[in-house]
Parts: sequence; structure tokens; C-alpha cells
Amino acid sequence: MLRERGHAATTVARTAHPGVDHLVDVGSASIEELRALLAGHDGVVYATRTDEQRPLRKPIYPTFRRDNVEPVVNLFTAARLERLTRGVVMGSYYTYFDRLRPQWRLAARHTYIRCRVEQAREGRAAAGPGLPVAVLELPFVFGRAGDRLPNWSGPLDRWARSRTPLAVPAGGTAAASARSVAEVAVDALEQARGDDIPVADENLTWNDMIARIAEAVGRRRRVARLPAGAVKASLRLGGALQALSRKESGVNPTHLADLLLAELFIEPTTGRSLDPALRETFADEATG
Repeated sequence: MLRERGHAATTVARTAHPGVDHLVDVGSASIEELRALLAGHDGVVYATRTDEQRPLRKPIYPTFRRDNVEPVVNLFTAARLERLTRGVVMGSYYTYFDRLRPQWRLAARHTYIRCRVEQAREGRAAAGPGLPVAVLELPFVFGRAGDRLPNWSGPLDRWARSRTPLAVPAGGTAAASARSVAEVAVDALEQARGDDIPVADENLTWNDMIARIAEAVGRRRRVARLPAGAVKASLRLGGALQALSRKESGVNPTHLADLLLAELFIEPTTGRSLDPALRETFADEATG
């Protein structure tokens, strides 16, 4: 998107993909190494994350802080020293709901959300007042980024194609396309914004999301409703089993039902239909 608008862009990633200019593990790179990468640039976008669902041995906070907060602090320290003038962090819409619904105690209950809050706050502090940092608060994102698909699309694709019954809880989520995220990110860079920016194309109930994924893979199917009590009991059991094994995940399953059963909706920022992004995410899986 930057190049479409006439900007020069340098790409950095941990793994080799077409179009990647430099291979760097931002989590282990020193500030001086990051300064060398940033030299001569005006802005920087940080777009990496940790799998919040993967159980790890307790305590997980040091690991999540190392993976989610410290690299952002180092990156924007280097950006400030190189006199960059703008930045963007691809964040999570959980921070939006942490502000909007303080009674949910999201940062206190979920290590991943706590670290996303710290990531935004400490990254901006490292950048300083002369380097505004916009935080894009992202929901589910559909569509391709080059040759890459969302890491959760594979299981949903297989489920939609399988003979397993499709059943979901009440509630739902905001969602956006990869292209919309790119447009908002580039707008934020061009305008040197420094605010929190929730991003959404549409709001979907879980029922609507799964039904539209099934349609995208060519299988129109009925989606049943899971009872709220069963969802809560199952996730609390999962949390208890994690605790017995002395493990935790970034989103605590004991409190996950509160999120799944809620309508995590955001005022749409584009009004764009998600159907093209859904087809892009799922329709090619059968041939790919």
C-alpha cells in the first residue's frame, strides 16, 4: 500500500518470504542493530505478535513481556534516536475493550491483553513526544498478506469443509480485511497520527462468521447455537486443567467465555464488505 501511494518501503521479517528485504529477529535485535535498519527512513510499522492461545509453563508474564513489549520499546527507542517522525503498532482490539469496559478487568485477567496495554504505553514512552505512534486496534483480519494467510484460518477452513457439526456460542466480533488494515496504517503514517485507532469493516455474530466461511469454501451449512452454560462450563474446565498442569495461556480460558459470549463490535471504519477477503482467505485453500 505504501508503494501504491508512491512511498519507498523497506520490509523486515523473521523468515524469508517474497518481497522481504532483511531477515531480522526483532525480539533479539539490539537497539544499535535496529538503528542501522531504520537509518534514512521517516516511519516504521511494527506488526508481529505472540500466539495468545498456546499454553506455556507458569509464570507466562515474563515470556509475553519479552515477546510483546520489550521489542517495541527497543524499536521505538532506535526510531527516536534515528529521528524518525512517525510510527504504527499493529495492536489488538482487546485494548479498545479494556478502555471501553473497565469492569471486565481484561488486563488483570489476561496476560496477553496486559502486555498489549503495556506495549502501547511503553512504546510511546520510548518514542517520546516528537515521534507520534498510532496503535491500530485490530480484530479478526481476513485476506492475504502476500503469500501468507491468518494463522487461524487453517483450522476454520478444515472445520467448515468437514462433516463435523457447526455450532457456535452467542456473541460475535468485529472483523476487517488485510487491505483495510493496510490502508488505515498508511493513512496513520501519512498523517503522523499518534492515537488509538480501532479498525473494522463489519461486525459479525459468530453464527454469521462461520456460515459465511462455509459459503466461501462452497458448502452452505446450518450453524447451530451452543448453550451459554455449556460454553462457560467447558472453558472453566479447560482453565482448571491448565492450572493443574501448571500452565497458562495469554488469554485465560477461565474468563474466555465472557469474551466469546459478548458482542465485541466496533463502529465500522470503512463500510466495506468482507466477502472478497473471506473468499481470498478460504476459497483457494481447496486448490492450494
